[in-house]
Order: sequence, then structure tokens, then C-alpha cells
Amino acid sequence: MVDAIASREPRRIVYVACDPAALARDVGYLAAHGYVLTGVRGFDLFPHTHHVEAVAVLDRQG
Repeated sequence: MVDAIASREPRRIVYVACDPAALARDVGYLAAHGYVLTGVRGFDLFPHTHHVEAVAVLDRQG
């Protein structure tokens, strides 16, 4: 899926994730396609649980 998104060459990608490990993996894949992580913010949408949502912003370099 990451390859399909990157192949369209968007200027910016906003990635919403509920799994920090998958987010880290996909940020690495997107970096290989020329994207840089320019922001990330966590949201505790489910208080008193271990779940944390993350919103990451990646911008295309070049």
C-alpha cells in the first residue's frame, strides 16, 4: 500500500496510525521514496487503555 501511495507522488502524506510499530515501519518505507517525517502527534482517544493514536505528517523532498 505504501508503494501505491508513493507512486502517485503526493506533496504531503498525513498518516493516521493506531500501531506505533506499523507507523515506524511505514515511515521508513516512505523515507525510501523521498519523504521526510515533518511532524507527529499522539492522541489519547481511549483513556485508561494502552491505545494511543498517532497522526504523522510526511513531506516529499526535492
